[in-house]
This record gives sequence, C-alpha cells and structure tokens, in this order.
Amino acid sequence: MTKVTFIEHNGTVRNVEVDDGLSLMEAAVNNLVPGIDGDCGGACACATCHVHIDAAWLDKLPPMEAMENSMIEFAEGRNESSRLGCQIKLSPALDGIVVRTPLGQH
Repeated sequence: MTKVTFIEHNGTVRNVEVDDGLSLMEAAVNNLVPGIDGDCGGACACATCHVHIDAAWLDKLPPMEAMENSMIEFAEGRNESSRLGCQIKLSPALDGIVVRTPLGQH
C-alpha cells in the first residue's frame, strides 16, 4: 500500500492509501478526489488528471515521455511540476507522495 496526499486548490488535504501498481489518477478517482476526472480512463488522451507534484518528489518519478508531454500542453496551469496522474504508477518508492490539484480542474 502506498500513501498519497492530495491537496486541493483550496487547501483541503485528502490522505489516501492505495494498492501499489495503481496510478495517481486511479487513486484519486477511487477516493473521490475533486478535480481529477480521468475521462480517458488512463490512456494519456485527455489531461483531466493533471496534477502538480510536490518538488520533493519530482526526482523520484520516471521522466515524462513524449506522449504525456504532448497531452499536458493542453492542461491549464502547466508548470515545471505538472504531470498526468495516469502516467505515474504508485509503488513503495513513492510512499508519502504529495500532489496538488490545479484550480482550473475544479
């Protein structure tokens, strides 16, 4: 199990614990985290799972692939901490990860 802290744009904190191997998007959707829709079901085709990764965790993630980079171009509020939640698989190495949901997705 991996612990994830989702921080909504308004500061609301949601701590969830999910099975390893699920994506950040699945963790959010399964726990009704507002602002993470995952409309495409995790196919990296919609950017409705755009999140901002806490700076302390960025170096622990695999590099962004070209498809994710291309899709995230359409996400409102993209910055250096932006990733698509569907492309980040949770594992013990990410236990405790902190992510923020962007204002534009609420």
